[in-house]
Amino acid sequence: MACLRLQLQALAAVLALVAANSVSHGFEFHEATVEAIHLGFSNGSLTSTALVQFYLNQISRLNPLLRAVIEVNPDALRQAARADARRASSGGLLTGGLHGIPVLLKDNIATLDALNTTAGSFALLGSVVKRDAGVVVRLRQAGAVVLGKANPSEWSNFRTVDSGWSARGGQTLNPYVLSSTPCGSSAGPGVAVAANMAAVTLGTETDGSILCPSSWNSVVGIKPTVGLTSRSGVIPITPRQDTVGPMCRTVSDAVQVLDTIVGYDAFDAAATGAASKYIPAGGYMQFLKQDGLRGKRIGIPNGFFQGYGEAELRVYQQHLDTMSHHGAVVIENLDVATNLTALAVDIASNEFMAVRAEFKLSLNAYLADLSSSPVRSLADVIAFNNANPVQERLKDFGQRNLIAAENTHGIGSVERAAIRRLEELSANGLERLMKEQQLDAIVTPNSSASSLRAIGGHPGIVVPAGYGEQGVPFGICFSGLQGYEPRLIEIAYAFEQATNVRRPPMFKP
Repeated sequence: MACLRLQLQALAAVLALVAANSVSHGFEFHEATVEAIHLGFSNGSLTSTALVQFYLNQISRLNPLLRAVIEVNPDALRQAARADARRASSGGLLTGGLHGIPVLLKDNIATLDALNTTAGSFALLGSVVKRDAGVVVRLRQAGAVVLGKANPSEWSNFRTVDSGWSARGGQTLNPYVLSSTPCGSSAGPGVAVAANMAAVTLGTETDGSILCPSSWNSVVGIKPTVGLTSRSGVIPITPRQDTVGPMCRTVSDAVQVLDTIVGYDAFDAAATGAASKYIPAGGYMQFLKQDGLRGKRIGIPNGFFQGYGEAELRVYQQHLDTMSHHGAVVIENLDVATNLTALAVDIASNEFMAVRAEFKLSLNAYLADLSSSPVRSLADVIAFNNANPVQERLKDFGQRNLIAAENTHGIGSVERAAIRRLEELSANGLERLMKEQQLDAIVTPNSSASSLRAIGGHPGIVVPAGYGEQGVPFGICFSGLQGYEPRLIEIAYAFEQATNVRRPPMFKP
């Protein structure tokens, strides 16, 4: 405890210094939005080089405590200098929507550069990919600077480790209350952007891994419709549910990133081809509307708000009243199932039955496609962990799920039956409810309905909702059916503008 106090005292001094130096030539770095950064570039108060240097300094100061960043890009400052030069040569015009803006990527998103892509495991350290991930190609085309990799729960938590722990990165801590969970396998991106260690970040979700850390770290997370963003070059769990999405401090920033990364990718052709029909002409920024709640039908399913304290429930009720006040039709007491507990058990058992086989197939395909790698199969990963039990903390976490996956033999009758059951549960659950009630969205706390979204490939957006008595953040999630991103963005943005909940972290012990 004494050691933690010393760390916090040092951190307080650092934060005071950062605050004192956060204004450079009139630019406020802390909590800077993409819009503010663009304005700083255009009026000469900011350069990409200064912005990247600020975030590198933040990482250097804060990461020894928070462990949110697993690796920084040694080429980041050179990328920033090139962005400044291109902007100067074009008369100050931006060459892309994220031109010169630094982005942190979850460490399961491949980059063909000096950075590693390891899902937090030492087993993949030194592996070399053939190409950038599809979303990284789009980020670079938009002018973004790849700042580094953020710490995941190892193997995106399919190995079932502590939230935010990986062998390479250590334990990520929640910047609001250090003893609280950072949550989810995209903990590193969530913590990093919450603590102003990056302008924007990318996470991935299979079931809750963007929405949960966004809730617990008071940031905005968008879990897109499966296939809206490419998964090529992303260390997989299952192609039925995996998706890549932004984690940012504002809805506007998250939507700016979403606009950048959506679209068809030949290396993920089936999914991105099918979902491309959902991308609106003119992009998603047009749906950032102050009156976006007006006329929306928003459903409140029963059961998901149980177990929360009176103070939090009071805040959630105030938020529902705010939605009504701004023109939404809020419909309460809706049943997504006759027995929510039984539904959850049904989903979980069938989800694991299918995913363990899909994980083996997908991971083996990813590893086989690498230019070089210490491991070439899931069996190799398991053997590596057995050979390195201390650094991989095998005694603490084991690798039961990895072994269960290795013992599968493709998609057989059992797996097909599980997938059919998941499709039935989605059709008779969230999809039925939304269609019967003609809903634009449902509202649930944090990531509590993540499995309902996951099994149908449906989208969700988490927005900061409040802070508990100890200062731990909680969020509110707006969910819809596949392709509902435009109306969810309208709702989330209007809610954010009406409530203005988010505040920077306080680093409480």
